[in-house]
Amino acid sequence: MFFPSFRSMAWLGFFVTILLAWVWLYRMSVSMDLDLIGRPGAMGAAMRAMDPRMPMYMPMASFGPVFAMWAVMMAAMMLPTMVPTLRSYEDLMHSADGTRAGWFGVLTGYCAVWIGFAALIAAVQLALLFAGVIDMLGIARSTLVSAGLLIVVGAFQFSRAKEICHGVCHSPMMYFLGHWRTGFGGGLRMGLGLGAYCAGCCWGFMALGFVGGVMSLLWMGLATLFMVIEKLPQIGHRVTKPMGVVLILAGVGLGLHSILKGG
Repeated sequence: MFFPSFRSMAWLGFFVTILLAWVWLYRMSVSMDLDLIGRPGAMGAAMRAMDPRMPMYMPMASFGPVFAMWAVMMAAMMLPTMVPTLRSYEDLMHSADGTRAGWFGVLTGYCAVWIGFAALIAAVQLALLFAGVIDMLGIARSTLVSAGLLIVVGAFQFSRAKEICHGVCHSPMMYFLGHWRTGFGGGLRMGLGLGAYCAGCCWGFMALGFVGGVMSLLWMGLATLFMVIEKLPQIGHRVTKPMGVVLILAGVGLGLHSILKGG
């Protein structure tokens, strides 16, 4: 009889978690009556028109549901980008004194950072909602705000901060070699450090959810795909600045269109 190894079970659980997160997001998106490109249907249009200051319970105007949504999105979008990092740690399990407990520590620390980021961006979303900058679906009410966000995120792709953070995310092995700690606790510390660099590298793509809608499956899918490509060893460093150019041009084009249309 075949019994899967502990390594196989660990990886299986990892990928099942990603799958379940995407299934949850898909069901939530459908429940909001959103199509695949983020445009609202009848229910979505009604949600966009809601005022969060109205005296009635609105889940997307409360921290708990918004935080839960972002936490699941972090699992769906960021865990796939961690595959090269976990594979690099596994290499050190053979050549150094890495352990499966340390592997889980790295994963735990990484997830802890992104859960913290989920709490932060959930608070930002609620602040923007009550300020009237975005609607109930997390979409910017002003085209100029969307254009400005695209330009800011695009410009960040050329910044020194992006270069440093991406360098660590792109080459996790170098980070491990320079910060090596053993056991679960050591893995946890390294995971926290890697997660912090990853958040510094990828925060802009999360913020772009306010352009197309934080529950847009198209935005989530494209952002996840690009962040995975950005971390691939062979081509990751070649796509960062071109994406910055694309985002800046998109922002400028959207802004000019809005101005010419009088919006």
